[in-house]
Amino acid sequence: MDITKQYQEQQEANRLRNRISSFMGTFKVGTRLNTSGIRKLRGVSPLTLFSVIFMLPFEGVNFSRGIVTNPSLGFKKDAAYDFLKNPKHNWRKFMLALAATVARSFDRLTDDKREKVLIFDDSTYDRSRSKMVELLAWIHDHNSGRSLKGFKLLTLGWSDGNSFLPLDFVLCSSVHAAKRVQGIKKNLDKRTCGYRRRKEAITKSTDHLVPMIKCVLRLGIRADYVLMDSWSCFPSILAAVGEHLPVICMAKDMPKIFYRYQGKVVRLSKLYSLLKKRPGKAKILASVITETNKGQIRMEFR
Repeated sequence: MDITKQYQEQQEANRLRNRISSFMGTFKVGTRLNTSGIRKLRGVSPLTLFSVIFMLPFEGVNFSRGIVTNPSLGFKKDAAYDFLKNPKHNWRKFMLALAATVARSFDRLTDDKREKVLIFDDSTYDRSRSKMVELLAWIHDHNSGRSLKGFKLLTLGWSDGNSFLPLDFVLCSSVHAAKRVQGIKKNLDKRTCGYRRRKEAITKSTDHLVPMIKCVLRLGIRADYVLMDSWSCFPSILAAVGEHLPVICMAKDMPKIFYRYQGKVVRLSKLYSLLKKRPGKAKILASVITETNKGQIRMEFR
């Protein structure tokens, strides 16, 4: 019984390797690594390193077991660490190029009438047990309502309603130096993309929205809307992002955000009370075109 189970596990592992190898070849991952500045200097090739690291979550193995303490690999753990932390490796360019190719493949397989969207989301990356992580900062976690050590992870993804692809991300520290537990390494070459990513981390998160959208659209990724949560529902952000794609987002009642309706300037809660609601269990209770200090928007209350 044990021999049979071991044989089945080996066959499953071989099938997994073959599928991943097929993916690497179909989407020319080796070429994309090379054009992103991720090239071989000595030892094992970048494609081999990337393939081994890429397989870890599919095998259900963490980095420590799969790389650090694994004697069967053809390279040492230092090779993997150097591969991942090299500031000259443009992982952002690689990720965008690969995601754009996959998105275009999905496009050819789906109906043109299906709506495609870009999705912005920010989440808390908790590193409460860390002390020496570069640019580690105190951030506010809205879910727990408390401050913790970590980062804000701003992610841009693409979806056609059935599939989801991560396109770009920024790991945000705090804009305020006083809230940062650690700073930027002084010996880092300022000409590298690694240094530019660190400068991005200490920039206000909403300043990244438009550049990220422009970069994605420049690669030919098609989308009909941008979806965002209520954290970005500010008139200035809606106007800036709306110059590139229509925006759909949740709105929340904020004391300093006002809407113009029937000659009155009111908050969101007051605007809701002024509208006539549809009777019964209507999906949309009310719909109105209102105006902010940055232009007109359409609001629906559900």
